[in-house]
Amino acid sequence: MIPIVKADGTVELEFIRQLKKRSGEVDEKVNQAVAQIIAQVKERGDEAVREYTVKFDGRAPENLEISKKELKEAENSRAPELLDTLRRAAENIADFHRRQVQQSWLETKKDGVILGQRIRGLQRVGLYVPGGTAAYPSSVLMNAIPAKIAGVQELIMVTPPGKDGRPNQDILAAASIAGVDRVFLMGGAQAAAALAFGTQRVPKVDKIVGPGNIFVATAKKQLYGVVDIDMIAGPSEILVLADETAKPEFLAADLMSQAEHDKLASAILLTPSQEIAEKTKEELERQIRSLSRKEIIEASLRDFGMILVCRSMEEAVDFANELAPEHLEVCCANPMEYIGRLDNAGSVFLGNYSPEPLGDYYAGPNHVLPTSGTARFFSPLSVDSFIKKSSFIYYTENALREAKDPIASIAQAEGLTAHAHSIQIRFLSLIHI
Repeated sequence: MIPIVKADGTVELEFIRQLKKRSGEVDEKVNQAVAQIIAQVKERGDEAVREYTVKFDGRAPENLEISKKELKEAENSRAPELLDTLRRAAENIADFHRRQVQQSWLETKKDGVILGQRIRGLQRVGLYVPGGTAAYPSSVLMNAIPAKIAGVQELIMVTPPGKDGRPNQDILAAASIAGVDRVFLMGGAQAAAALAFGTQRVPKVDKIVGPGNIFVATAKKQLYGVVDIDMIAGPSEILVLADETAKPEFLAADLMSQAEHDKLASAILLTPSQEIAEKTKEELERQIRSLSRKEIIEASLRDFGMILVCRSMEEAVDFANELAPEHLEVCCANPMEYIGRLDNAGSVFLGNYSPEPLGDYYAGPNHVLPTSGTARFFSPLSVDSFIKKSSFIYYTENALREAKDPIASIAQAEGLTAHAHSIQIRFLSLIHI
């Protein structure tokens, strides 16, 4: 199932290369199909969206937009246990993200110069939410709540209808809890295009966030520049650091929690203990028998999984930073000692009782995370993802007089004489005859 490999400085680097390669390949047929869909929606709007909805989803909904009443009814129709859990998760997510809010600022200097920065939420954001078998109300909460906290003026959600033309009720319930402003029943690349360009009924947005299939991901990539996007998500991945004190039954369960997402998902265990490596493999083989997505897990572990026996925990940490995983678990005697050394990870889970699904659903930190090694330079979705900043400058005449010569010298050095002229003309004595 999953191989056990001893680190030698070469095998692990080759494995990283293969992992990154799997998500970097472009399907030209998908590219072309998506480009055509985008062009049609841009030209024909709602008509094109409806045609593609019938083609791909089987049936167009009776009403394109879900009313506020329907959202509330969906919320009230859910089982009390699920509803309570979603509301508690929403509060945890809100509490975490409120701490990310930045304030505008202004500074007045002694010479009368005023400098500052204005921060505000984007005017309108589109949230894509998968439907059908891949309907995740948790993703609604993780995307919508930071947007609302950031001050986004209008949050537009799109989600594909089911084969019966109706929406997923759990998705609508989560949208109601999170305060989504408007919901449209449409999915796929056509929904992303409708959000980017606007249609007769769907308002144009400034940014599109949320997960989707390869067609949605490709559409977001092609539409970047028309609108902003959150990130291009690759296959899910988990990396677990474990010392000799770790519990193999926990390790195996956590590895499979991500492997079940997709056959392309990656699950990796790093440990200096040969015993932990062998017992974890045994646990994987035992536990997998009772899981519903057994075939997907087996394929993921076989093709993109590894148990790597490192020479030390220091080597394991170096490997983790090189891989820059989406999810990183630290199952060690003293997990807190590693916080300052793990520089490249989307989200870090510390200790035996902080498994990755805790972050997916409940704890509060965002589960929209960089994948495919992009945690080296990307951050998780946050309040910052939904704001824009503008700087402002005020100089008095005397302050500009003091700065004019240095400014002009830089402008002239760059060959931009009109820049220098714009400064100098304010201090020339002009005599009109």
